[in-house]
Amino acid sequence: MKTLVTLLMLLILGLALGGGAAFGVAQLLGPPPPSGAEAHEEARTIFVSAGTILAPVVAADGRLSGYANFDVQLEVDAEKEAEVTEKLPLLLNAINLRTWSTPLAAGPDHILPDLRAFARVVDAAAQEIFGKKMVRRVIVTGARPA
Repeated sequence: MKTLVTLLMLLILGLALGGGAAFGVAQLLGPPPPSGAEAHEEARTIFVSAGTILAPVVAADGRLSGYANFDVQLEVDAEKEAEVTEKLPLLLNAINLRTWSTPLAAGPDHILPDLRAFARVVDAAAQEIFGKKMVRRVIVTGARPA
């Protein structure tokens, strides 16, 4: 019985001493630095409107199905808003150059615009104009026939 009580007391003292040491080290060294995902979330972002973009809706065979107006928003860091706004005409030019060679038609009659394909076109143009890490996301907020 005495051996069992001694082992139990050693276990409790060991846990208390180890927990106290861990708490003391954490207080001295501070919290760990944020990981990449947490640091990404802490950065303040805003949406910059690229306006309404008129784009041709081209079928996979190269046939023009019509035109569509797309409303586009670009998610960027708040401190980069002025730089992105300043270069929007270059972005619109890059989008125009890509849409003629990219099939954006969807549906059985090739009349509907493919929103995901258009978002990929805008994202590729944004990466070219602004750089790889400037635009975080491209959001297509509306699409209607022209």
